[in-house]
Amino acid sequence: MDVHEARARFRELQRLREEDGPVDPAVLDAIWAALAAVRPEDILGAWKGGEFRTGHPLNGTLAKAGWYGKTFVSPHDAKPLICRDAEGAFYSDRALGKGEASLWSVEFRGETTATMVYDGQPVLDHFKRVDGTTLMGIMNAKGVPAEGPFFYFFLERAPEAEEDV
Repeated sequence: MDVHEARARFRELQRLREEDGPVDPAVLDAIWAALAAVRPEDILGAWKGGEFRTGHPLNGTLAKAGWYGKTFVSPHDAKPLICRDAEGAFYSDRALGKGEASLWSVEFRGETTATMVYDGQPVLDHFKRVDGTTLMGIMNAKGVPAEGPFFYFFLERAPEAEEDV
């Protein structure tokens, strides 16, 4: 699969994710393999998130918590769980995330790419670029075998989100 096919397939899966059944992780892995790595400084800003339903145990959990997305203020100031409160205001859910995070360049599947390292738990979110406004993410954690299961998600630039949460 080349990058153009990967982008088209990604968009299709993103559009159909609420209507269709679960997405096969192998399809997401093929898309991931075709996408370009990113550097931490390239992804700074506010992002609105969504997940791909693959049958992973975390599917649906973030939505129940009011998850909106992520904000990368600087490489050393990343907020993995930007949520909305009952009034619609953004806040960083430090309790759910067991702290916040930072961005590093980390090797994953043989490529070095921007990775969010959580402060209070052994969790890594790896990112690759779909296009100029969209990232694909794979959540990895200590104890997860090399073949997964992984949690697959996406981030889209979110100009309306507060970057100084």
